[in-house]
Amino acid sequence: MNNTQKQNQNFIPLWSGSTLRGLGGGLLMISLLTSSFSQKEPVEVDGGFKVEIQTSAICEMCKNTLEKDLAFEKGVKEATLNLDDKVLTVVYHPKRTDAQTIRRRITLVGYHADTLARDSKAYDNLPMCCKDGAHGTPIPQVPLKAKDDNG
Repeated sequence: MNNTQKQNQNFIPLWSGSTLRGLGGGLLMISLLTSSFSQKEPVEVDGGFKVEIQTSAICEMCKNTLEKDLAFEKGVKEATLNLDDKVLTVVYHPKRTDAQTIRRRITLVGYHADTLARDSKAYDNLPMCCKDGAHGTPIPQVPLKAKDDNG
């Protein structure tokens, strides 16, 4: 058997059944992982809209920082962080702000907001207890996209 025959013997075409099943399974897994971290859409509530935003907050100091900062954000009526699941629930007036603006504000305070990466300078200014690994917490492993000017 020459070298070409040996190479062809190990060659599996991309369109073969087993490869497609493997690719399909991989694509399905990627799709499921991506959707589990996707941004939740705002829902209408009495007097405004409510959005739930996944954050990288880990302690009471983070909770106080985020809730106080968002209290001064134009259009935000209420912000409450649940530290158990790190979800910040924000009720806002839709004519004054929107969910993406709120997410960007969270990143400017130094925290991840859904798939938006935190601002590194703001993160550097957070207290040590609010940084990755503090309190024995694992470093967040969420698929993040870099911030851009358009949100």
